[in-house]
Amino acid sequence: MSDMITADLVDLDLAAQTKQEAARSLAERMVALGRVTDLDGFLADVAAREAQMPTGLEGGIGIPHCRSAHVTEPTLAFGRTARGVDFGAPDGPADLVFLIAAPAGADDAHLTILSSLARNLMDPDFTAALRATASSAEAAALLRGEEPPPAGGEAEAGTGTSPEAEAPLGTGTASEAGAAPEAGTPAKVGSPAKAGELASKEPFRIVAVTSCPTGIAHTYMAAEALEQAGRDAGVEVTVETQGSAGFTRLDPAVVAAADGVILAHDVAVRDKERFAGKPTVDVGVKAGINRAAELITEVRAKAARGETTAPATTAPVDREGEAGEGYGTRLRKWLMSGVSYMVPFVAAGGLLIALGFAIGGWEINKAPSVAEHFAWGQADSWAALLFQTGGLAFGFLVPVLAGYIAYGMADRPGLVPGFVGGAVALTIDAGFLGGLAAGLLAGAVVMAVQRLRIPPVLRGIMPVVVIPLVASAVVGFLMFLVVGKPIASLQKALTDWLSGLTGANAVVLGMILGLMMCFDLGGPVNKVAYAFAVGGLATPNEGSMKVMAAVMAAGMVPPLAMALATTVRGRLFTRAERENGKAAWVLGASFVSEGAIPFAAADPLRVIPSAMVGGAVTGALSMAFGSTLRAPHGGVFVVPLIGNPFPYLLAVLAGTLVSAALVVVLKSARKAPADGGEPAPDAERTVTVAA
Repeated sequence: MSDMITADLVDLDLAAQTKQEAARSLAERMVALGRVTDLDGFLADVAAREAQMPTGLEGGIGIPHCRSAHVTEPTLAFGRTARGVDFGAPDGPADLVFLIAAPAGADDAHLTILSSLARNLMDPDFTAALRATASSAEAAALLRGEEPPPAGGEAEAGTGTSPEAEAPLGTGTASEAGAAPEAGTPAKVGSPAKAGELASKEPFRIVAVTSCPTGIAHTYMAAEALEQAGRDAGVEVTVETQGSAGFTRLDPAVVAAADGVILAHDVAVRDKERFAGKPTVDVGVKAGINRAAELITEVRAKAARGETTAPATTAPVDREGEAGEGYGTRLRKWLMSGVSYMVPFVAAGGLLIALGFAIGGWEINKAPSVAEHFAWGQADSWAALLFQTGGLAFGFLVPVLAGYIAYGMADRPGLVPGFVGGAVALTIDAGFLGGLAAGLLAGAVVMAVQRLRIPPVLRGIMPVVVIPLVASAVVGFLMFLVVGKPIASLQKALTDWLSGLTGANAVVLGMILGLMMCFDLGGPVNKVAYAFAVGGLATPNEGSMKVMAAVMAAGMVPPLAMALATTVRGRLFTRAERENGKAAWVLGASFVSEGAIPFAAADPLRVIPSAMVGGAVTGALSMAFGSTLRAPHGGVFVVPLIGNPFPYLLAVLAGTLVSAALVVVLKSARKAPADGGEPAPDAERTVTVAA
């Protein structure tokens, strides 16, 4: 590969008054050498990048850069101007201008080379040498990290160029002083000079993440600035650069041991929840370059005051798996990813449908489209509007389920084939089971494509063109012609079976669903039972509506039972549990099973079995009474939408009484706490959970 910068790409007398003129002048040199194929197209890409964020840096530096399809190989052009060019830096115009051109499909090695320039620019000796040199060849050699030509020896002597400034840009060798580490690799630094001062105590540890929109320059300049500030302050800094070349996650042990976190970014930080619970400074990437020492001081002050970020609540798809996880555990997480993203569509669509039925009656599903006929003063028109809007929301259930299962497996590239597979499942009437299969197939296909060795020229278009195209075609073929029809037949058989459930079979199914709903109170088993019921509502019939009624009734029991138990025998519970019991009334009535989690966390061996028995009783009675439910959520607030509502409420009451009685009996077998609210000697510490 030819040198990234040569003397022909250096202009020590750049005659430009604006940043557009400077970029054009340097880009013309790239065109002359065949490094850029379309001058105007390339400059448009540079301008688009500049519009995202100014590229001027303090210290008289302008560093316009972009990735462009009009670039044939990684190229750097350098210009020096006496009058200065405004690139938006807070301290004024730039006299050193670096134009970085990266191909759209640049590989990791190329981006590593480019990032090393960004790091070297943080060294004042390096920039002083560039300002002092009178030779284009010498400037190019300095930028490549080579020994200056003999003719530049005198200039070199006057510059005081440090070894760090001579990190070889042409090789990306990280072993030489000052060279940038491989892109995405955390860089750990300490201060040997201050080792004696810190011998008596552990150094303050900081983990940092830097990122910018293109991930070429500012990402690595901010990393270098933070590392240098850490050395000056005697602080141990470990930086994760989330650049265009990808990134290597910080070691979880390093994150766990960190005393503070600095996030210097202009794009979303990936896996941000890793840093929850630690003192955190969150700023733009340019603040990481210009105010690195201040950021370190700020995060140390936050740590001294005990200020931390709240623990992040993330969907399963956003959580990093544990090392050594088995396939079964990963499969459960993938499925839960789809279910967790599907639930809001269930709640919105299902309740809108239920409200449509409540206002317009059971025949509202035969109303004409509100786009063609809507009477503002007629209740039936409003009911039809609610019903049809809810039906559209409900229509997303299977595609969203499939799309986010694939997302959980393969990240964003899995979304398109997952949604396509889910849509095919709807088309062929494969329903909920078809969505599960489509999501798993889409994730597997994307993961397989990602393992293929791809030519560098195609890497830039892989996520947005190649993977969606290939994976969607494969998933569509499999769903339409291979696995879809058998799954559709199975779905139909299951639906017919549910429709024909009567007598003892229905009661047993209700009992099983009740046990599942109360086993882990909103966990995976609970969600499987709930998703099974919701999937049936996609093609509603009497059997599927009975299942939905039994599932919701059983899910209401645990919090209601704990609320009742704390009311009738408060001395068996701690003060915190009694307070949670007051909230559990509302949570249980609203079908929020998680309202019983504080009680289960404090005393699982007594609470969970009691809840399961009550849930089984309620599920069995609901099925025996033949109660039906069209709404997937709502608790007592959707009673008007329940078929046989009074027996249904009786089933909920019976299960609540059974669970409350059991938990009281089991807790009475131990020494009760005093009125003051302290727990009995064998009681576990109560965990309060905000539902």
